[in-house]
Amino acid sequence: MLTVKGLTKDYGRLRAIDNLEFEVEDGIVYGFVGPNGAGKTTTIDIIATVLNPTSGDALVDGYSVIKDRDKVKYLIGYMPDFYGVYNDMTVEEYLEFFCSAYGIEGERRKKRIDELLELFQLGHKREEEVESLSRGMRQKLCLARALVHDPPLLLLDEPASGLDPRARAEVLQLLKDLARQGKTVFVSSHILPEIGEICDKVGIIEKGKLLISERMDRLEERVKGYRTIKVEILEGRERAEEILKAIPEVIGMREVERGLELDFRGGEEALAGLLEELVKGGVKVFSFAPSKEISLTDIFLRITKGETQ
Repeated sequence: MLTVKGLTKDYGRLRAIDNLEFEVEDGIVYGFVGPNGAGKTTTIDIIATVLNPTSGDALVDGYSVIKDRDKVKYLIGYMPDFYGVYNDMTVEEYLEFFCSAYGIEGERRKKRIDELLELFQLGHKREEEVESLSRGMRQKLCLARALVHDPPLLLLDEPASGLDPRARAEVLQLLKDLARQGKTVFVSSHILPEIGEICDKVGIIEKGKLLISERMDRLEERVKGYRTIKVEILEGRERAEEILKAIPEVIGMREVERGLELDFRGGEEALAGLLEELVKGGVKVFSFAPSKEISLTDIFLRITKGETQ
């Protein structure tokens, strides 16, 4: 859905982003994280066609943000970190205005507004003025605005910033639900614990440079050199230990409640083979999953240096 190629942006002598290269696949939540001033907003603004890069390009569904700007605008839903609302409008009028901007008229417009109000649980606020909404409801309304033309890619810059814990959790859950419905969600944030829970893939940026871009289930292995797997066992712990000791990719093993915890260095096929060996060996495996031992915050602190532009 999104391919970024050598993206660079200079402001005079300041290089805001430096040769960024990454891909975002269809239907995932991609977390773009970094400290304030790292270059997150500049990157999003270029992908959203708000800014021109100094060099490089970004492709949205194969269309260039430089050469195909008009096509790209209909493929993205953009929610900046500071968004505008029109306080002299009701919630319904606000969405009608943006539907009109995208040429959505008549029954199609009415149906789309009804769908969005239901999706974001704002139907009871339809006739309320925008200025009367809480901050959390305004965030939802602006996210609904970004979806009026049903774009495949959402670009969201700090969508949960400044919200109370409940409102933040609701907005983040909405993003996860949108990805399940087939949307690709590119979301910048510095709220690492929450964003780590909803992301399929994450990119970490610092001082304009991309430090890593990887799927969440491979991020720990990329940083530590191995991943930690927890195996819960109903029967056959001793037999499991014998089998695992003979597997070269297992570089560490510890007893934990209800089973074993492994330090594993290898890919998906080797991991699937490990599980197969346990089952063939008569071990009754109840659960087999990555350990939650290391968080996105831990990984972020390991690979960043705390530098700002």
